[in-house]
Order: sequence, then C-alpha cells, then structure tokens
Amino acid sequence: MIKKLVSPVRKFMHGTLRNLFNVLPTKRRHAVYRNFVDCDPAPTDRLVLKIADTQEELEACFKLLHDAYVGSGFMKRDPSGMRVTIYHALPTTTTLCAKFDGQVVGTLTLIRESVLGFPLQRIFDLTALREKKGKIAEVSALAIHPRFRRTGGSILFPLMKFMYEYCTTFFDTRHLVIAVNPAHIEMYESLLFFQRLTQNVVENYDFVNGAPAVGATLDLSTAPEIFRKHYGSKPPKRNLHAFFTQVKLPNIKLPPRRFYTTNDPVLTPELLDYFFNVRTQVFSQLTPRKKSLLHTIYDLPTYRAVLPEIPEVEHDPIDGVRHRRFSVRCPAQLSIKDGQTEKKVNLEVIQLSRYGFLAHAMANVPINNWGEMTIQLGPAEVSRVQVRASRKAEGGLYAFSLGEPDLVWRKFVNALYGGSTQADLENATQFMHDQR
Repeated sequence: MIKKLVSPVRKFMHGTLRNLFNVLPTKRRHAVYRNFVDCDPAPTDRLVLKIADTQEELEACFKLLHDAYVGSGFMKRDPSGMRVTIYHALPTTTTLCAKFDGQVVGTLTLIRESVLGFPLQRIFDLTALREKKGKIAEVSALAIHPRFRRTGGSILFPLMKFMYEYCTTFFDTRHLVIAVNPAHIEMYESLLFFQRLTQNVVENYDFVNGAPAVGATLDLSTAPEIFRKHYGSKPPKRNLHAFFTQVKLPNIKLPPRRFYTTNDPVLTPELLDYFFNVRTQVFSQLTPRKKSLLHTIYDLPTYRAVLPEIPEVEHDPIDGVRHRRFSVRCPAQLSIKDGQTEKKVNLEVIQLSRYGFLAHAMANVPINNWGEMTIQLGPAEVSRVQVRASRKAEGGLYAFSLGEPDLVWRKFVNALYGGSTQADLENATQFMHDQR
C-alpha cells in the first residue's frame, strides 16, 4: 500500500513545487535555473564531440532526432525512423554530434543562410538582426539520448560548448537564432542569455508539426562578457563563462582544414542519394521551385544524377506564366561577387511577383550569380533576400529570381495578392505593420 502511494505523492509534490516556482519573478526564476548548471570542465574521454561526417553518424543523429521529435509531438513517425529535412541537404549546414563509447548520444544542427534561407525566417522577422554586423546561423535539431537527459549537463553542455567554439572559430558566425517551444525558452534565456525576437508566440509553426514556437537570438560577440558577469564568481562546475571561453576540451575534435573556408560540407552524391532519395522522400516531396533552387546549389555534374528532376512547367517567376505581377517602386541595393570582387549595386524594383521581380540597375549585374539584396518595401519595411539575376533587357533592366523569401517579403506579397483595388495596394505596408 505504501509503495502504491509513493508515486502519486511524488507527483503532487513535484506539481506543487513547480507551481510555486512559476510564480517567482522572472529574474529570480532565471537565477534559480543558473544554480543548476553542471558543466564538468574535465569530462571523461569516453565522450567525443565532432562533426557528423559518415553515413553511420548522420543516420544515428537523424534517428535520435526523430525519436525525440516524435516523443515531443513535433513530428509524426516517419517510416525511415529518421528526421531529415531539406536543410540537412545543404552544403552550408553542419550537423554536430556527441558520441559516448562510440554511440551517438547528442546532436544539433547549425544552418547557415543559403538561397533556401532559414527555417524560422518563415515566421519571424530578422530585419533588426540583419542590420547588425556579422553572419547569422540557426541552431536547430537539438536532441539528447534519453539515457543522458537526467545526468545534469553531461552531454548538453559539452555539445553547447562545441557549438560555441565551432561558431566563433570556424563557422564565421556572430548571431545565433533559434525557434523553440515556449516550454523550453526559459532555459535558453536564463542559462545562455538568448533574447526574444518578439514577445509574441507563434501558435502554429509548420516546421515542427504545428507546435507553438518562440524565436530568440544570441550575439556571440557580447556573450562572453554577459557570461562573465553572471558566472565568473561561481565554482568550476557552475562557471559557464570559463567553460565556454577558457576551458579547452580535448574531447572536441575540430575538423582539419587545408584552406580558410567557413563551411564543412560532408554530403557526397552517394550520401545525398541515400538520405534524401533512398531512405526518405525529401527530394521527391519538394515543390518544383525548391527543386530548381536545389539545382542552383549543387550545380556540379557529379550531383545532377541524384537531384530531383525539375518539371518542365517550372518558369522564371517574373514571366507571369504562373504568378500575378504588381507594379511598385522600391529602392534596393544588391551585394554580389563579380569574380573575386564584392560589389554593391543600387537598383529600383519596378515590378514583382511572389518569387521574382524586375529592377532597373545603376550598374552591370552579373547573370546567374547569387547575392543578397536589401529592398525597401515601405517606410519601415525592409526585406533581405538572396537573389539571382536571370536575364538582362535593354536600359539596364534585369529579371531577378528569389531564393526563399523572408517574413517581410511574404507579408508584403500576401497583402498585394489579397487586394483588389488601388487602395488595397497602397495599404499593403500598413497591413504588414498591423500584422506584427
């Protein structure tokens, strides 16, 4: 009888303590979280942290992620037993893993910007962050093996340190962004001092099966001083400042590099085929447009055979074959490489559709080169998107194709598509402002 009562009593006590904890002021709650930090500055050599670069390691990471996401309701069970997304297929994405006794027990993915953008840019506005210096990477696909979830931070903190060291040393990244479930955001705010992109919770994030999400960011250039202020006086196992910035973990195996590159692509054509055609249906389920964008990323003949075919109906978006076009006058600036030179070109966007636009350029623009364009869509509405000039007409007129649009562009175009009169179009940017 006593044994039967123990479990309900524990649940009651746990629930009561949790409710009492939740009524504490935010600063007090965050301070309590920090008191539970357990970052061993000398973990066992049975732990190895490295980039997942083999079929076995990647598959183990994707399976661990699948089980964690299914368990949390963030995805439906996949026949492959893996969670694999189109972002895992990109050469600008790096999957980190933690191995204990040779078994993958932790993983996270770092996604650098490409023509497909970031997963979270569909629902969060990164305009203010893009105005700051430094490149951005999204931290995604974090999972820890159930066996190690109750062992303090024995896997989580070394994996986070690996992420921090890799981003600041190798990945040329200053700003990290995350989209996490509201139930988990306080861990990132209290322990790592992420700041919310917006106070609003997105109630339906399709990237995680419609679960709610909160967006947040961390500036890695200012993080060390913040860590020092809050952790500097704590003992070694509580001192995240020393752990991240001073401790050298021999467990971390950074990749050897012959050249000064900032990415570590590991996907051969064989690995792409295995994960995205054979084991899963990721490639076949892409939209025609994303299939086309994927071909611009992997434009080498050796990859062409494993990429999904582009349907013949796919056209340049500005042709007007598949999308309505709208007349606008939006100043813009393009930053693009022309050979070895980075050049900036001022333009005026005069006509746009959902995935492309026409613009007058004040200088020559190289054709079929990707670059970043900043477009002033309204008095306070700025979109930053990856674009490519697909053709040139007389008078300095260029047709551009977009990569993955950001939230500002989506709202703007949706407002245009939703209007039927000139007044509707003139109120498009006001619509964007009201929807924030």
